[in-house]
Amino acid sequence: MTNYLEFEKPLAEIEGKAEELRALARQNAEMDVEKEAKALDKKAQDLLTDLYQSLTPWRKCQVARHPDRPHCKDYIEALFDEYTPLAGDRNFADDHAVMGGLARIGDRAVVVIGHEKGHDTKTRIERNFGMARPEGYRKAIRLMDLASRFGLPVITLVDTPGAYPGKGAEERGQSEAIARATQKCLEIGVPLISVIIGEGGSGGAVAFATADRVAMLEHSIYSVISPEGCASILWKDAEKMREAAEALRLTAQDLSDLGVCDLIVKEPVGGAQRSRTETINAVGKAIEGLLDELGDKDAQDLVTSRRKKYIDLGSKGLS
Repeated sequence: MTNYLEFEKPLAEIEGKAEELRALARQNAEMDVEKEAKALDKKAQDLLTDLYQSLTPWRKCQVARHPDRPHCKDYIEALFDEYTPLAGDRNFADDHAVMGGLARIGDRAVVVIGHEKGHDTKTRIERNFGMARPEGYRKAIRLMDLASRFGLPVITLVDTPGAYPGKGAEERGQSEAIARATQKCLEIGVPLISVIIGEGGSGGAVAFATADRVAMLEHSIYSVISPEGCASILWKDAEKMREAAEALRLTAQDLSDLGVCDLIVKEPVGGAQRSRTETINAVGKAIEGLLDELGDKDAQDLVTSRRKKYIDLGSKGLS
């Protein structure tokens, strides 16, 4: 069953009518409704194209959060061979919001790390909706250290509303863990590629995405705060999230102009949720292309250029 977003309601009506006609035809073999159903299909496709050609920043937020978008686990299962998960931070616990381990993409051995939101009620609760606790960031640090020791590129898949703000997480040093993970990203002498596959929320995303190359799916978002959080702070009204989304410049297109995003990965018409396989394959090609681009650089060059990238950040697109 298709999950329609609020702005897709007219599309839902058209596609629903086409399905009703076909259901009637299945019940009555004498009915010939294919011509009418195909006309509705074309109307729906034209409307879908129009809707996604001019998405507002707030609508892009809705698409980025769509529950049917492929998540980290889907990308790992489809793109990476010989995936061997590694668990725990060797200090407190294993955070199921963060998954990672050794794997191969093509003929390259890599370390892959990502936020996992879950796909149903049970797994979303288990994965804490992709909101990592301190032990999740410390697990990521451990895996990045492992990658650096053995000369393995690191791939991070970012999809989180932000780091978990609970009392226990704060007591165990949430901000310190995020800062240490960000620092580790800047220190490792191996290629580091990050892909924003859905939401890139706040420091919880930065801790994985302080990379040599940051790629974003066309309808993903990346921001210091959610539009709702921004609206609550600035206007004391979370309902002003549309205005906040405009002001935050959180879309892949805005961030490309600002120099934060290095590559935009095109999504199928209607978003990643409409063609998961096509989207996953496009991300795989992007990762392999970026690995090729960074493959000849030595460790010192990688660290120096990565640090310069973030020192210079903000100088582009603000004049």
